[in-house]
Amino acid sequence: MDVEAFIEAAPWRFAKSMPHIPHEYIVRGQVPDDQFEAFVQHIREHGYKARWGRHLNTYLNVGEHKYWRIGVIINRAAVDP
Repeated sequence: MDVEAFIEAAPWRFAKSMPHIPHEYIVRGQVPDDQFEAFVQHIREHGYKARWGRHLNTYLNVGEHKYWRIGVIINRAAVDP
């Protein structure tokens, strides 16, 4: 999978309901399902586990962002300095 091309083409939206935790997201169905699942699989295979509150997520850093999946959503946020 061409991760950079997927990221560039995806219609990322700012999460307006959580301005205190700035991040963007895409929802399954906004991109082809096979590409969505391929990126999720890439996160699983190449990412790292980290906690956010009580949740243990798998994150993947690409460039200046980290990516993670929650259900039918892929989120991204700036990588912590």
